[in-house]
Amino acid sequence: MPAWKESAAAARLRWQALSPRERYLSGLAAVAVGLLLVWAIALAPALRTLAGAETRRNTLDAQQQRLLVLQAEARRLQAEPRANPDDALRALQASVAQLGAGAQLSASGDRAILTLRGTPPDRLAAWLAQARANARALPVEARLTRSPPRTAAAAGATGGSAGARLPNPVAAQAGPTPDFSQNIPFPASPSGAVPVTAAADTDVRWDGTLVLALPPR
Repeated sequence: MPAWKESAAAARLRWQALSPRERYLSGLAAVAVGLLLVWAIALAPALRTLAGAETRRNTLDAQQQRLLVLQAEARRLQAEPRANPDDALRALQASVAQLGAGAQLSASGDRAILTLRGTPPDRLAAWLAQARANARALPVEARLTRSPPRTAAAAGATGGSAGARLPNPVAAQAGPTPDFSQNIPFPASPSGAVPVTAAADTDVRWDGTLVLALPPR
């Protein structure tokens, strides 16, 4: 007789030897184990998948909306006429007066060099946004230091100095490009900037140069 038949016969004999109460409890235990197996194998994974489906759907919807926005922006940019570098430079020169008398703009090849003296950060941030939207000019280099407190009030009426053209090894020493929309002091350059006291933090202004890339011809 095969081994499995012998095991089945032995199990049947043991079952017949049990009392009715033991058979009832054994049946309940078998049903409980069966239900647990059904829950662990079939129901629990399905419920977990169903619970996470809503979150994944919301994430995918948000990503789809983002892609639609980017697609619309790309189509809008494609529909716009290609910017001419000469027109872009004229637009920058016409708008530089918004930065005050301490700002000067010059051109060097495919670069526009903006020299600043005592320029408020909020004006600079607004001007950069306008330059990107109207002239398609993007900043590629920044060498800025915080204006000394004793000259910050009068810096708007002072002329500027010459800018630097890319590439310039000195620019790498000037530290990271600042966030122009925040009144956060920019690290002093190796040449030294006058320390600013806490009392002057409410009147932050920038000195230095910005290099912007004009649209290609």
